[in-house]
Amino acid sequence: MSFGRRQRKEDPRFVRGRGMFVDDVLLPGMLHGAVLRSPLAHARIVAIDTSAAEAHPKVRAVLTGADLAERGLAWMPTLSYDRQAVLATDKVRFQGQEVAFVVAEDRYSARDALALIDVEYEPLDAVVDARRALDADAPVIRDDLDGRRDNHIFDWSAGDAAATDAVFAAADVVVAQDMTYPRVHPAPLETCGAVADLDPVTGKLTVWATSQAPHAHRTIYASVTGIPEHHIRIISPDIGGGFGNKVPIYPAYVCAVVGSMVTGAPVKWSEDRSENLMASAFARDYHMHGEIASTSDGQILGVRVRVLADHGAFNGTAQPTRYPAGFFHIVSGSYDLRAAHCSVTGVYTNKAPGGVAYACSFRVAEASFVVERLVDMLARELAVDPAELRMRNLLRPEQFPYPSATGWEYDSGDYPKALRLAMDIAGYEDLRAEQAKRREDGAYLGIGISFFTEAVGAGPRKDMDILGLGMADGCELRLHPTGKAVLRISVQSQGQGHETTFAQIVAHELGISPDDVDVVHGDTDNTPFGLGTYGSRSTPVSGAAASVAAQKVREKAKLIASAMLEVDPSDLEWTPGRWAVRGDPVAGASLTDIAMAAHSSLDLPDGLEGHLDASCVYNPPNLTFPFGAYICVVEVDPGTGKVLVRRFVAVDDCGVRINPTIVEGQVHGGLADGVGMALMELMAFDSDGNCLGGSFMDYLLPTAVDCPSWELGETVTPSPHHPLGAKGIGESATVGSPAAVVNAVLDALAPFGVRHADMPLTPAAVWCAIQGRPLRTDLAIE
Repeated sequence: MSFGRRQRKEDPRFVRGRGMFVDDVLLPGMLHGAVLRSPLAHARIVAIDTSAAEAHPKVRAVLTGADLAERGLAWMPTLSYDRQAVLATDKVRFQGQEVAFVVAEDRYSARDALALIDVEYEPLDAVVDARRALDADAPVIRDDLDGRRDNHIFDWSAGDAAATDAVFAAADVVVAQDMTYPRVHPAPLETCGAVADLDPVTGKLTVWATSQAPHAHRTIYASVTGIPEHHIRIISPDIGGGFGNKVPIYPAYVCAVVGSMVTGAPVKWSEDRSENLMASAFARDYHMHGEIASTSDGQILGVRVRVLADHGAFNGTAQPTRYPAGFFHIVSGSYDLRAAHCSVTGVYTNKAPGGVAYACSFRVAEASFVVERLVDMLARELAVDPAELRMRNLLRPEQFPYPSATGWEYDSGDYPKALRLAMDIAGYEDLRAEQAKRREDGAYLGIGISFFTEAVGAGPRKDMDILGLGMADGCELRLHPTGKAVLRISVQSQGQGHETTFAQIVAHELGISPDDVDVVHGDTDNTPFGLGTYGSRSTPVSGAAASVAAQKVREKAKLIASAMLEVDPSDLEWTPGRWAVRGDPVAGASLTDIAMAAHSSLDLPDGLEGHLDASCVYNPPNLTFPFGAYICVVEVDPGTGKVLVRRFVAVDDCGVRINPTIVEGQVHGGLADGVGMALMELMAFDSDGNCLGGSFMDYLLPTAVDCPSWELGETVTPSPHHPLGAKGIGESATVGSPAAVVNAVLDALAPFGVRHADMPLTPAAVWCAIQGRPLRTDLAIE
């Protein structure tokens, strides 16, 4: 079987230290760049003196915003039709913003020379609290934009507001809560970097970059630099994790390109950890007011949510054009509602540009969190077990395809089956009995549930694009004369195992071994165009493209086999790896023989080209909708506020599983993400806009000590429109797990009357909640 557990084809090179990452790129005569970053969150630039840095014996160039402005390169487009300063010209708008770029003979000299640049700043008041950003007297952050008089970015809504209001007016019970999904950071193991090499003879630019979307980056570089797109090559080699952090183009990438233009030599820039945490793309930062309405017997009628979205100093979110708040309108969750409505207002603040889809499909994590917290609070209000309340309201299999109240069409699912399985694995009734007994003994056990539906596989071209680029993906498949295959894909792996999974897809369709399929990715000169890897797009979109391309090869092989065997194509039937004459299984031709014949002097049928290859540009008819049921068990020490995650049960349905080992690895990582966000991760700022999370001493990530042994289960509901029935899994666990952890902690704190507390539920936050004075994490620290 081509589908099933297989060791990853990528792993031998990684475990031997033979991976090729951007920082491993060494070119003859290569120079090194370093970025001077603003120490202030908001200040006008009065003057910049670079003379001392330029006098450094190993410095080859110093670039400022004024230098870039002369070349028309001071500003670049973001992925949300905003513009972002490459190097600040008029003022700085967040701490860590790029002010100057030094190119030197080695990295150390470049960094040393930064201290020789003298910048005179005129400090301005900073806007850190998204709520204050809309005040009439708030400082205007983006006064570079013509006519800008405030910090408002957009207003956007989905659903039927009038119908939702009517449902709430008629409801027996309404529960409301303000909650914050705080700013967090993807924090990939490998930070960002780029090597730019502009050949002065050919005029061709080659950029090695930590990019999750190399083809989109190529198009943007062409629009920024004026270099013809066919003269630009983007290479994304092995990438040590992305999680959305490596979707944008960062200013230092452009600086490296300009540095190569100026010096005539390759220029490398590698980000350190503090730079990555302080200035590269953040995630979340949603301030939400949620409401849920129901009947007195627990029939959920509607959901209503208002959001204030903090996008930082530049609107750099990477999400489809028509959806400025991403897919937040999946906020109706997994429930059969009469009506739902959400509205989102985006604002600028003096923080680094945020809003990347950190291991979630465009704000689905925030949407899932708010609805699952509301369901838990409703269960408490009604004195109903939270599992029972969910079971009463989950969508039923016969309701699919299901049109949601906010405009989605969920493809397939058996939601009650997944929840029942999670409860069976957890031993739910026994856990509740244990909880009651433990409370009698003064111990506090919490059981938290979350059920999520995710929207992945962006997306249909009629609905989704980024900067006008439709989100279809290309794929090219070629069989060599000996029957070995090369598959070229447009998505980019950052550890997901594409070289294994995509080989298995082709092997499944052609009946050959995955070992006989090489997968090429990450090089725009050698792969077809596509929009990259994020939002769990790989299997739903490019995986479908690979499947369709392999089917085309199989059908072409049928025509060639008919010529080889001198029979009509209708007389042939397919068995894995072979076309045989119907009724005479001995007579046939293997795919290897057919591949050789395709390159030979065989007289092919009229109109049939030689060789055995095919391509596909896959435009998905709909997104796919994986889902899951999670149960978390925690113990809380009321004396210290410390939370111990004792158990975590995760039942996922991602449709057909191509490689269960890879699926489980993705779930393990996402669950750890969720534990970290729920209990410890927070990008905090003081009132002056200073980032307080600039190192791993300040920004805490979960380790194996903080995570239990995960208990996994699965159901399989194929997607009806995907060629393989696959739905995607890369981000499901990150979407579903934070609510389960938070619900568990607040379930443990119920005897203390604690209704809600915002993430992260650190020991201090939990202790304060027990004392009746919740610790606010959504405001600037004075």
